[in-house]
Amino acid sequence: MALPSTEDIVDDLSFFDDWEDKYKYIIDLGKSLPAFDDAWRTPERLVKGCQSSVWIQPGSEQDTEKGEVLTFSVDSDAIIVRGLLGLVLAALDHKTPQEILDFDITAYFEELDLERHLSPTRGNGLRSIVGRIKGIAQAAA
Repeated sequence: MALPSTEDIVDDLSFFDDWEDKYKYIIDLGKSLPAFDDAWRTPERLVKGCQSSVWIQPGSEQDTEKGEVLTFSVDSDAIIVRGLLGLVLAALDHKTPQEILDFDITAYFEELDLERHLSPTRGNGLRSIVGRIKGIAQAAA
């Protein structure tokens, strides 16, 4: 199943009045992520700076319009973090390295009013995840 666009996520989350419903939506987003290969659960794929275990497996494929785009398989041992990974992938998966580097993830998170509702350690972990993906894009650019 394809993830919704960042615009759809912003619209969907604005529909909910309280954060309990927003968290349920984010958790459901995480449940829709593709299965992660157990062979990828290695120390070099583990994101440092996260309270939970988070793994990222980068890849690439050819897009008929954009050329080479980066793809990311991700997983976490925490259901809310899987959901946060879904939010990140909606913004950064299947994008060119330059699109990833140019995307204003801070503005996206602010539009979602996300960081105010995460613990400081979760917020740091989220920044570590984005940093890892942007680092992969930088190396590919």
